[in-house]
Amino acid sequence: MALITHPHARELTKSVRATVLVFKDPRSLELLNRIERLAPSEANALIMGETGTGKELVARHIHNLSERRNEPFVAVNCGAFAESLVESELFGHEKGAFTGATSSKAGWFEAAKGGTLFLDEIGDLPMNMQVKLLRVLQEREVVRLGSRTPIPINVRLVSATNVNLADAVVAGNFREDLFYRLHVATIRLPPLRERPGDILPLAEFFLEEHCQRLGYNRASLSTECERKLLEHSWPGNIRELENSIHHALLVCLNKRVQPEDLHLVDMRNHGLRAPTSSPLLSTPNQAPASLEESLAKLFEQNLPNLYEHIEETVFREAYRFCHGNQLQTGRILGISRNIVRARLEKIGVLAQSPRSASLEAAKS
Repeated sequence: MALITHPHARELTKSVRATVLVFKDPRSLELLNRIERLAPSEANALIMGETGTGKELVARHIHNLSERRNEPFVAVNCGAFAESLVESELFGHEKGAFTGATSSKAGWFEAAKGGTLFLDEIGDLPMNMQVKLLRVLQEREVVRLGSRTPIPINVRLVSATNVNLADAVVAGNFREDLFYRLHVATIRLPPLRERPGDILPLAEFFLEEHCQRLGYNRASLSTECERKLLEHSWPGNIRELENSIHHALLVCLNKRVQPEDLHLVDMRNHGLRAPTSSPLLSTPNQAPASLEESLAKLFEQNLPNLYEHIEETVFREAYRFCHGNQLQTGRILGISRNIVRARLEKIGVLAQSPRSASLEAAKS
């Protein structure tokens, strides 16, 4: 069994990222074999997988197995920056390039010189930045914001996404030429529910890890607890598993973890039901219907602009469900935050950004 841990695992206790990967399940061993074959090359790599599956860990392992292992590994989350700051963060800026730029600053491409640059959530990169990233990959040089002087770069790019970039290309939200530039060495990281052989080894690892951190004597999992761990669908993947074990250790008795100690919530098995407050998918004094039944009733009403109405309701309800968090809304819908923001602006939930407003004006 192979094991990969994040070098700063304990600093990520509140993160949704996975801090350890175990390779014991046959699918995981097949994945590890693919990583080890792709790592020595200089090809751009694209890692695809759900949140919490360990995409950054795979990226770090690729770096550690490559000829660049002694050079920097720089990890950047493309969804963490405001759209106005992305260019400065990636490519750097010169003094006076914009208000507040009191000194020159190297971007992440320069910071990763000779090593590996990991761009997480690449699907959240704004379209105008996709154009500039494509040019950087083609020319192998960056131009800082406020400068005209190109700076040569020697960086291997590893990207990751939890959305289907091919679908984003079809929808017009991701550049096709950039997609093919990134889609050279691809690695699909299966969710935890698809590699059950890793569940119990991971649980045992987290059990020992958190016992040490909490100063507890060694705890154990009951047979019933192990069965429940294997039956759970793990929508939050490895991070959810770690949080469940951590919680169980805090409440279990006699250092024996029972199923009720895990505090698991399986949202995937709740079924897709219409919210009772939604005028689109329910009627007063009536129990929520299935999605199929609700749509059938809407079709019978022969409403105008039905598709737009359904789409608007889906985005409004998802945004409300996520308490106004655009990134989480994108995750539950399986699309990028940029798409979510554009749709919310279009239907009037968000104030339209100056850039979007100018694009709309140009169209009219």
